[in-house]
Amino acid sequence: MTSKSPYRSFSALFLTTLLMLVAQGSLSTYLGLSLAQQNVDSVWIGAMMSCYYFGLVLGSKLGHKVIARVGHIRAFVASAAIVSACATSHVLTQQLEIWLVMRVIVGMGMMCQYMVLESWLNEQSESSQRGTVFAAYMITSYLGMIGGQIMLSQFPALGIAPLLIISMCYSLCIVPIALTTRIHPAPLQPAPLKILAFWKLVPQSLTAVTVAGMMAGSFYGLAPAYAASKGMTTEQVTLFMSTTILAGLLAQWPMGKISDRIPRGRILRFNAAALTILTLFIALLPLSGIGLIVATFFYGILAFTLYPIASAFANQNVEQNDRVALSATILLTFGLGASLGPLLASTLMQLIGPAMLYAFISCCAFSLFLRLLRVNYTQKQAKRMMEEQQNAQFKMGSGDLVSSPLAAALDPRVDQDVVTAQMRDDDFIATRQQVPAGYDEDIDFQAIEDDYDSLTNTYRTAKTPADS
Repeated sequence: MTSKSPYRSFSALFLTTLLMLVAQGSLSTYLGLSLAQQNVDSVWIGAMMSCYYFGLVLGSKLGHKVIARVGHIRAFVASAAIVSACATSHVLTQQLEIWLVMRVIVGMGMMCQYMVLESWLNEQSESSQRGTVFAAYMITSYLGMIGGQIMLSQFPALGIAPLLIISMCYSLCIVPIALTTRIHPAPLQPAPLKILAFWKLVPQSLTAVTVAGMMAGSFYGLAPAYAASKGMTTEQVTLFMSTTILAGLLAQWPMGKISDRIPRGRILRFNAAALTILTLFIALLPLSGIGLIVATFFYGILAFTLYPIASAFANQNVEQNDRVALSATILLTFGLGASLGPLLASTLMQLIGPAMLYAFISCCAFSLFLRLLRVNYTQKQAKRMMEEQQNAQFKMGSGDLVSSPLAAALDPRVDQDVVTAQMRDDDFIATRQQVPAGYDEDIDFQAIEDDYDSLTNTYRTAKTPADS
């Protein structure tokens, strides 16, 4: 059970998260700036980020097995040690192929660490405090990423010093969680994946999650190179990145409140349309200085709120027992999008120019907008057709005799012999005589014959006055 103050109760996990994200936030920017300074092709920079997110996807499966086998703390310690060693290895070699392998391993280790922290917080926070706990976790994560950018700004020439500090943060994040006095959470149970089923159930949400992943992967991996191509110094690049991340942090709470009042599908369409216009302006206009900072601030507000809104939109449309599987599907979808985005964006940047980063993001946002419009229209049409069918099924007749065989019986224009022949099904009687007794206990043939005789007598009684 948690204490009255969730911040104090989970202080060790929050401190671990802060140190871990300081290292992660600065490492991605460091690699992008380092490769840009060496005039390495943009494709390699994009591949670095794609490999990281590909590692996250792989780690989502491996992490469950490791945590179930050795427990949360041991899994976290082992992952942090491996990630720390991979970060330091960038000092030892400039071989880009080896860097790609290291990024995959870092992604796998980071996913295992995320799973330890989030499953721990989710299990041991009380229901009345879970929202507060995870809000604090997200704020801590954003502050850690901003802190990583600030740390990196103190080393304009880059060098090996930032990598050493990054490695130190990855190592030190072990200490709070290793010394915590909290009870260890229960081992994780693998969550089943129902990708196709959820794509049919919540297509708008998963489309938005995919595009949000493509945008996030492209921005974190290639924005430092884009900013460096605009002539920014290391300090200005880190300010550029910090401003975008800070905007995303500040937008989480108010956007969450807005999404509770306005339909989330409508907010997703608005964000997609606004992102299309904003990023197109960034790509086409020669923005620099304060103008570019303001533009990236609004980009952070719109782009970094796509994922939480889409996730909430998906969860409101599924049953409670499907939400664990949905969370696994959302994480996998986001990771796949984030793996693909940097590769495509970096290829365009290499062929056409750095501005294609935001042109690519604009195309992604526009595609998302069109997709959301189409799915929303299709769902509304299907809902309207279902309502019309339901209404048609419950329409009442003009009288009880409209659909009754007596309607024909009471009509003086109908010949009695014709009606009798039509009401008496000779084929049915012949078939009935061939069925063995007791063949189907669910069908009461005697009751059917009695009803028929009663209906015939009623017909004759009703018909006689008309003949007289």
